[in-house]
Amino acid sequence: MTRVAAVDCGTNSVRLLIADVVTGDDGGTLTDVERRMEIVRLGQGVDETGRLAPEALDRTFTAMRGYAELIDRHGAEKTRVVATSATRDAANRADFVTGVVEIFGVVPEVITGDEEAALSFTGATRELAALRPARPYLVVDIGGGSTEFVLGSSSVQAARSVDIGCVRLTERHLRDGDPPSPEQITSAVADIESALALVRETVPVDEARTLVGLAGSVTTVAGIALDLPEYDSERIHLSRITAAQVHEVTRDLLHATRAERAAIGVMHPGRVDVIGTGALILDRVMREYGFGAVVVSERDILDGIAWSLA
Repeated sequence: MTRVAAVDCGTNSVRLLIADVVTGDDGGTLTDVERRMEIVRLGQGVDETGRLAPEALDRTFTAMRGYAELIDRHGAEKTRVVATSATRDAANRADFVTGVVEIFGVVPEVITGDEEAALSFTGATRELAALRPARPYLVVDIGGGSTEFVLGSSSVQAARSVDIGCVRLTERHLRDGDPPSPEQITSAVADIESALALVRETVPVDEARTLVGLAGSVTTVAGIALDLPEYDSERIHLSRITAAQVHEVTRDLLHATRAERAAIGVMHPGRVDVIGTGALILDRVMREYGFGAVVVSERDILDGIAWSLA
């Protein structure tokens, strides 16, 4: 058994998983010790300015200092810090790297979209065997700055990362409007559809038999579709949500005011401004690629990072 600490710093959130990992012939087990998430919006303005904002870095480092204390308290033997879309795109990412080294004592890995896709696939699919879903899987990880598409059965067959994420598209298309106008939504849809066409160039999505959805936009949509009074990860994990349910939730979110979205029981305060776009991405994926349902996983890149340390 190895106690490990995985930190995933994305465009919208920074997350921590401290876990005990046991490897074996049966695939092994990963047992949570601590799992934390803070919405820090590191990618604030990156799409427009190409730089990480000082206040966004401050929010991120504050959350990370709390995580470092937990890692020390629980005696993790190995730590890996991974940064994704917003940091890849930023001209001043050296400022981010310097801050992370000071806090954790390890250099953060600013990974490529392909590396992100592989880690997400590992994290998402290790627990699917009990459901016996049809393979291959198309794993879709909707982040703040990018969305990863990974096709595979037991390993990655093909992957593509495209620059459509809930924060990026909200800032680009739906920044003004409460709720957004039909013209704004149409503009966002066009952006999504262009990206989905790019995915088809390298990922044979039509071969997939099961769609697996990851990350906060997907799990929040699932919680709303399940009519949960509050966020319940156990009920959301491995739930199956139909395309009709996703479409209905997406329509309602895009027609809701900010106050109405904030009042939804499963809604994290940090997702209120971007959940409509995140839901729209999932809805268009299911429409364009012809999926009748999505299996929702609470396990994702964070779990993949933890497995990589075993």
